[in-house]
Amino acid sequence: MDRQAGLTRAGFVLEGTTLAWNVVGVVVLTIAAITARSVALAGFGLDSLIEIGASTVVIWGLSGSNEHRQRVGLRLIGVAFLLLAVYLSVQSTVVLVLGFHAHHSTLGIVWTGTTAAVMYLLAAGKAHVGGALQHPVLQAEGKVTLVDGLLATAVVLGLALNASLGWWWADPVAAYVLLIYALKEGRTVLRS
Repeated sequence: MDRQAGLTRAGFVLEGTTLAWNVVGVVVLTIAAITARSVALAGFGLDSLIEIGASTVVIWGLSGSNEHRQRVGLRLIGVAFLLLAVYLSVQSTVVLVLGFHAHHSTLGIVWTGTTAAVMYLLAAGKAHVGGALQHPVLQAEGKVTLVDGLLATAVVLGLALNASLGWWWADPVAAYVLLIYALKEGRTVLRS
């Protein structure tokens, strides 16, 4: 097997793993969000849906890479970043304005903490494989995965600070930082 085929196979494995993780995540986060009445966990579940869409786009792009597919794929990834930014903006503002206090969620803390670690590993793999393949769609989706890891970190920190110190506002405030990153990356991808 030549190096190009091996790298393409690695790209499929990375995207398949991301896809499977996020499909399970939607189920786990739905249960955790309903149990804790957590807007942050529900919102993170929506982010997982965006990541599912982005992974599907990359799998489509890897299965028949040509310039048209790459252009369409990059546009879809850029739109995913902008949707994530809208979600973060609306969710964080609503939670802060309403002063919404979620209940403690051990399941939410464990899942989002584990998700953060998994997403950082997947993002690093996608950056490496995407760079080696010179595949801009895989590289761009790797940044979506990085944002997913950062968002998971913000959510788990917010949940932990809420559970330990009663700081209900920590999660929505951290999400504003991610909003800036998502907007920047979305605009960059759409301009390329």
